[in-house]
Amino acid sequence: MSSPSSEQDWAPVRLVGEARTSRWLVICDHASNAVPPSVGGGSLGVAAEDMARHIAYDVGAAGLTLQLAELLGAPAVLSTFSRLVIDPNRGEDDPTLLMKLYDGTLIPANRHADQTEVERRLDLYHRPYHDAVARLAARRADTVLISVHSFTPQFRHRQPRPWHVGLLFASDDRLSRPLLDLLRDEGSLVVGENQPYSGTLEGDTIDRHAIAHGRQNTLLEVRNDLIRDDAGQTEWAERLARLLPLALRRAET
Repeated sequence: MSSPSSEQDWAPVRLVGEARTSRWLVICDHASNAVPPSVGGGSLGVAAEDMARHIAYDVGAAGLTLQLAELLGAPAVLSTFSRLVIDPNRGEDDPTLLMKLYDGTLIPANRHADQTEVERRLDLYHRPYHDAVARLAARRADTVLISVHSFTPQFRHRQPRPWHVGLLFASDDRLSRPLLDLLRDEGSLVVGENQPYSGTLEGDTIDRHAIAHGRQNTLLEVRNDLIRDDAGQTEWAERLARLLPLALRRAET
């Protein structure tokens, strides 16, 4: 993704369909691999092929988010900066907030970043993103938060991951449980329950904007080779737009 030429042109968050009235809110924490001009002059010192990998953003997640939000009649909130700049799906005191090494790749621009630099990036990018999520989540009392992510089929030097999709959830599984059942009923999918990651991460986006407010939620992890192109994103958006309302009805009966 290309970056604006100056910081003045940079918006840390992208809002789409803000006027849509659905109770759904679809967000994408890791939508972009772009680096703002104020961080390393627009470069983290990471090779282009690595910036195109899952370490920099969730491949295909932005396109899936936009299509799913449109089908649900929901607003969408997307980050515009790489997770390597600062990770919006981490609490401000999380040790992985600013990664210096990820899946075998060193992040030179983060190597000597001190707390002052972390605070600067929090103010410029992380906090405005969360402010936007908080504002749109509060527009209705019955907001349902859907967080869209993707995962790599295989980390370097590790075993392949078998799942097509995973649902991550913590203490509130009202929506996730029926959605798991519906995805498994599709027949051809390998569905992970709190796979490939745990759904319990204190201070993450779901914890902050859903769990803390009693809002129904789920975090979707779709394997990124399935949503790399528009056709895959459309297939998954249509599947999820069909199943999510069914799951919500089951959750509320």
